[in-house]
Amino acid sequence: MNPTTESAVPVAPLPTVPEAPRRRRVHRAWIVAAVTFVTIIGGAAFNSLPGLLLDPLRDDFGWSRGQIGLAVSLDMALYGLTAPFAAALMDRFGIRRVVAVALTMVAAGALASVWMTAAWQLMLYWGLLVGLGTGSMALAFSATVTNRWFVARRGLVTGILTAAGASGQLVFLPLCAWIVDRHGWRPASVTVALAALVVVPFVWLLMRDHPADVGLAPYGGDYVEKPAPTRGAARRTLRVLFEAARTGPFWLLAGSFAICGASTNGLIRTHFVPSAHDHHMQITTAASLLAVIGIFDIIGTVFSGWLTDRFDARRLLAVYYALRGVSLLFLPLLMQQPTVQPPMVFFIVFYGLDWVATVPPTLALCREQYGEDSAIVFGWVLASHQVGAALVAFLGGVARDYFGTYDVVWYAAGALCAVAALMVLVIRRGAAEVRLVA
Repeated sequence: MNPTTESAVPVAPLPTVPEAPRRRRVHRAWIVAAVTFVTIIGGAAFNSLPGLLLDPLRDDFGWSRGQIGLAVSLDMALYGLTAPFAAALMDRFGIRRVVAVALTMVAAGALASVWMTAAWQLMLYWGLLVGLGTGSMALAFSATVTNRWFVARRGLVTGILTAAGASGQLVFLPLCAWIVDRHGWRPASVTVALAALVVVPFVWLLMRDHPADVGLAPYGGDYVEKPAPTRGAARRTLRVLFEAARTGPFWLLAGSFAICGASTNGLIRTHFVPSAHDHHMQITTAASLLAVIGIFDIIGTVFSGWLTDRFDARRLLAVYYALRGVSLLFLPLLMQQPTVQPPMVFFIVFYGLDWVATVPPTLALCREQYGEDSAIVFGWVLASHQVGAALVAFLGGVARDYFGTYDVVWYAAGALCAVAALMVLVIRRGAAEVRLVA
């Protein structure tokens, strides 16, 4: 008998202590997205002003709607034309620096307008300074953040960041309307300047240019090294434009998005309040209706981002443009009442859901067609959006001066939306034939 075996006593295993569950930390990408959201809200504050100040500026200085509309159109055009260069500048100097300077420019332009006395000063402050500043925080900014920090949930994040502009409208439009009504237009302009300045510290302290800056992979993706700063930002931006312009999808995207801008920023945001005032609706009431558009804009854009992750972007865009065009054809009838009636409420809700729902599928098509240069290409597509908005902001005021009514503008915009629906349907699948040079 083996004594060692006989003397062995079974020992009960020690109880295992369950391992404490690891606390899941919020990925830094979501913090960057939140800062981007707040930044766009602060930069978008100025967009609440033009429609509110058409009549006060005309009363104070005797300027025509066409003159004021020209300054607004310059702002919108520069907003769009700056965007692709801003995307390249962010590659060169970093997101934080570009956005901090842009917010300061918006604040300077809004504040300087308090002391203006001539129409050329309106062009300089509203058109040049604010246009360059807001253009540097345009949707190309959102595209850059999304492309760098997210691999998964890109459509959803694009929708959320796009909705930030509407959130700014929701916050500032009723406030600025109340200030204009009670205290005049100058305090409203100061309010917008302060809103832009308040955001600067958040950008500088919390924004990061690339996931590699904090040793992280983008959300839903693998770790990649931060690329070296790209020199020749302007040259690269123009090169991407020339290469993209050799492809058919670029012109279809640019043309349809120009109509998008014409039927939203150029038309409704600029001329809805003065048109409603023509029919004896109070300015504060009309501004509140635009704010309601902002509420449903958030819902519609986020939902559109969710849909873009799941369905064909071309079909989504066609539906959005077609329904928008139909709704505009009914607007002259709805404008006949000086008070808010249920049909007008239905229009406001519907238009809000559709307002910038076009952005997530448009950006998805840019990404599909042009790959890593998609942020810059989207910047040029956005430029066309703002050129379309600028033309209608100016021509809408001229049409009102000439015809004494906005009806012809509503009908023309409805017809253009039908054209946009057809344009997006013929964009073919797959990457563009011409490979863009980074």
